[in-house]
Amino acid sequence: AFFRAAGMDVFVLSHPDDIQGVLVTHNRRFHKGRGLEEARRVLGRGLLTSEGELHRRQRRMIQPVFHHARIAGYGRAMVDQAVRMREGWPDGHALDVNAEMMRLTLTVVGSTLFAAEVEEEAPEIGRALAVAVDMFDRLTVPWGEQLMKLPLPRTRRFLEAKARLDRTIYRLIDERRATGDRGDLLSMLLAAQDEETGGGMSDEQVRDEAMTIFLAGHETTAQALTWTWYLLSQNPAVEERLHAELDEVLGGRPPTVEDLPALPYTERVVAESMRLYPPAWILGRRAVEEHPVRDCVVPPGAIVVASQYVVHHDPRWWPDPFRFDPDRFLPQAGGERPRFSYFPFGAGPRVCIGESFAWMEAQLLLATLASRWRLRLVPGHPVDLLPRITLRPRHGMRMVLHRRAA
Repeated sequence: AFFRAAGMDVFVLSHPDDIQGVLVTHNRRFHKGRGLEEARRVLGRGLLTSEGELHRRQRRMIQPVFHHARIAGYGRAMVDQAVRMREGWPDGHALDVNAEMMRLTLTVVGSTLFAAEVEEEAPEIGRALAVAVDMFDRLTVPWGEQLMKLPLPRTRRFLEAKARLDRTIYRLIDERRATGDRGDLLSMLLAAQDEETGGGMSDEQVRDEAMTIFLAGHETTAQALTWTWYLLSQNPAVEERLHAELDEVLGGRPPTVEDLPALPYTERVVAESMRLYPPAWILGRRAVEEHPVRDCVVPPGAIVVASQYVVHHDPRWWPDPFRFDPDRFLPQAGGERPRFSYFPFGAGPRVCIGESFAWMEAQLLLATLASRWRLRLVPGHPVDLLPRITLRPRHGMRMVLHRRAA
């Protein structure tokens, strides 16, 4: 589809082959879209927002942080945080599961990637992150940049939130310089060197990369888990199969990374949840040179958009697309489904560098909590989508906690 908005040509792609052409085959013809360009006000020139040679250099330096062997070592810390949460939940009480998952993933980021406990600061940091995410919407509308220059209350709140997040990141950087290498992300960022040039990162670059992972590693997994709890509450047969697998494999003990291969249904539950409610629900690119798409030519400067939400609900690739069915992801169920009919983490050189970390985290947190609890939506609670930079529940997710037998 094609339309014009705010003086820009916008091309919307919905066929997996065309999406592959933009994200993978001809990715050098495109830069990030306007939204992530404006996100530099919060994230700086980190991996998510940088372009060209800077992006390639930063990715080379950061890739070892997310090596499979290294992220496996974070699994114990993830489970420890989830055990603390599940042991503190009050049976029969209602709470906002979205807020709980945001709090949990924030402590996971603090303990695994920064070797620091941020739980006491979590409410304040969470509010600052929410303000920052909210501002992304304003920055992507026409004249958003000009609005940022006005002394509006919303702009002041954004600047205060950014300053609060900066204080946290720079404090952690200072602590790591004082204590030395603790085997965490921050230590590796400070020690990282480019194999080609031998140079390291400046403090500002370390801050930008740390802020990017702080935000991305906290927000997206929290939304994936929130929607998973909702789907399980609406599909008791799926929930029963999940509980049966967890009981058989774990026998009541907390999971470990070594258990994950024996929990295939748990993985499929997470995969199907991210099909129906992909946390990153849309992505955009800006053409820097001409790019043909079928009978069209995308000119330089035009915006190309692909929505995970739209493609993940396309009946050409997903029969009965709104039904929650984890067995769609059985190997034999894929059939002739195109590769890019499912791309919750993007694709190509800009595929999410923390994809393996996020898969492991979502499965371990779900397994730890679902082993002891089942959650039910509060009767009458409205469930609507809030498509911001991630796909959030508009009214939170009020659910009642029901303890399972240990």
